[in-house]
Amino acid sequence: MSRVILCKSLLLTPSLFSAPLTSFKPTLPSSSSSRAHRMATEASSSPSSNAGGGDPTSSSPPPASSAIDFLSLCHRLKTTKRAGWVKRGVKDPESVADHMYRMSLMALIASDIPGLNRDKCIKIAIVHDIAEAIVGDITPTDGVPKEEKSRREQEAIDHMCKLLGGGSIAKELGELWLEYEGNSSPEAKIVKDFDKVEMILQALEYENDQGKDLEEFFQSTAGKFQTDAGKAWAAEIASRRKKQG
Repeated sequence: MSRVILCKSLLLTPSLFSAPLTSFKPTLPSSSSSRAHRMATEASSSPSSNAGGGDPTSSSPPPASSAIDFLSLCHRLKTTKRAGWVKRGVKDPESVADHMYRMSLMALIASDIPGLNRDKCIKIAIVHDIAEAIVGDITPTDGVPKEEKSRREQEAIDHMCKLLGGGSIAKELGELWLEYEGNSSPEAKIVKDFDKVEMILQALEYENDQGKDLEEFFQSTAGKFQTDAGKAWAAEIASRRKKQG
């Protein structure tokens, strides 16, 4: 990825981004994420992680036919509506691609954190829900056990990597996804927070635009932010919701 050049003159609301990210404090992966963390380690060390059988050291892009097949599959992310909003009767709810795009913007505009790779954060944000192009948006209310959800999504990622023809690009996509699932790096942790921040910001917007009461989405994320950035942005959203309520 080309190096991202940040625009320092963005006209942002100061209170939303005032908390410095230099105090970012990553935590170790929890036991519930250890399985995905092991998968990520195995994926990076095992020859079988090179889905599709391509040369893992090759940096050449996939052939045009593979690229277009992959992109056509990803089109489903633009048409798959986020299930949580659908189930709450939100009119014209966002798609999975909408959600991933604004998360990528969050990674782009966040303050610099020493030792944190911004490009990697953007990449993780782009791919973290990519398996939903195949499995759909599975929510906790669907009754699918966590391990079964993980299995389905892993199979989807494997298929997408094979569709790309293997090689370093497919391998990177799979490893970025596993890193996010395993919550196994500072980049994964902050993108996990962006996932929650984007959701509650969207919830606030739907409440304002459509008169919905989406308190459950705020409750579901309370106390679960891992980073100072996530906590600060979530607090700002909560403050705006309180003022408007």
